[in-house]
Amino acid sequence: MFGFQEACHVDLDQDYYSLQDYQSAVPRWCPGCGDNAILTSVQRLCRDEQLPPEKTVFVSGIGCSSRFPHYMGTYGFHGLHGRALPIAEGVKIRRPDLHVFVNMGDGDCCSIGTAHWIHAIRYNMNLVAMVHDNEVYGMTKMQASPTSPRGFKTNTTPRGALLEPLNMLSTTLGVTNVSFVANVVEWVPEALFQVLSMAYKHKGFSFVRIIQRCPHFHSLFDPMVRDPDSLVFLTGDRGIELSDDLKKVYKRTASHDASDINKARELAQMEGGIPIGVLYQNPEVAVYDELRKPVRDIGMEDRRRALEAEFDRFAVDAG
Repeated sequence: MFGFQEACHVDLDQDYYSLQDYQSAVPRWCPGCGDNAILTSVQRLCRDEQLPPEKTVFVSGIGCSSRFPHYMGTYGFHGLHGRALPIAEGVKIRRPDLHVFVNMGDGDCCSIGTAHWIHAIRYNMNLVAMVHDNEVYGMTKMQASPTSPRGFKTNTTPRGALLEPLNMLSTTLGVTNVSFVANVVEWVPEALFQVLSMAYKHKGFSFVRIIQRCPHFHSLFDPMVRDPDSLVFLTGDRGIELSDDLKKVYKRTASHDASDINKARELAQMEGGIPIGVLYQNPEVAVYDELRKPVRDIGMEDRRRALEAEFDRFAVDAG
């Protein structure tokens, strides 16, 4: 009567991965740092997509955001400043079976890493690049970055930054072979997760700019956080789907066709609001790692015959 009931038995996939399977060291980011929210969304993405940890790689450069691989229970490579993209491309071209993600800061990507960023767009390899844009060098304690707003006072610009900030969305949309560009903020996790999910499922180079708060060295985002009307959510095909609760808070939306690159470029320079969602997507752009894919797989037997053929070219004179 009280024995095991077969009807209550549930078969679980032995390879099911929980959130804990993607967690590693305890994050050392400052309380209130937007990197924490990005980490949570990425771990949720890995769990929902059931990405095997041993088949998943996170690559970073230098900066607060670049500690990301340390906190993921996957493979990771903490590289040099500005060099995350070529490392990730090397991993992907050699191991196309791996799921490759890149985490960079605004200085990491848009300053010393600019050349790699531009060519990564052109190569359009199948990986996801996340740029944590807090508009300041946080790890080195408040220096101006390429995306710092004009007039922003830092240790390197005590009288205020002189130049207009670099618009990484416009820049990315102007490069040959661009295939996926999105913009999102970390304090709306529902939208952040949706954008990252779409980026992962896109075939090609997915570029995601994430506006991210730095609680110690940059408070310019605080008014944006308090003002829901500062964000404009892009709806329609491949658009953001807000829950009923969030619709009560975020009321500004705009229908957008993500295949229209001219409209995407207009949104990238929008005044009076920040576009949230996928600005542009073109899955038809050629993917470099597929262009370089071998015509046929070389098996171990083929390798053995090739080696023996080389060895047969030589003889050892015992005399």
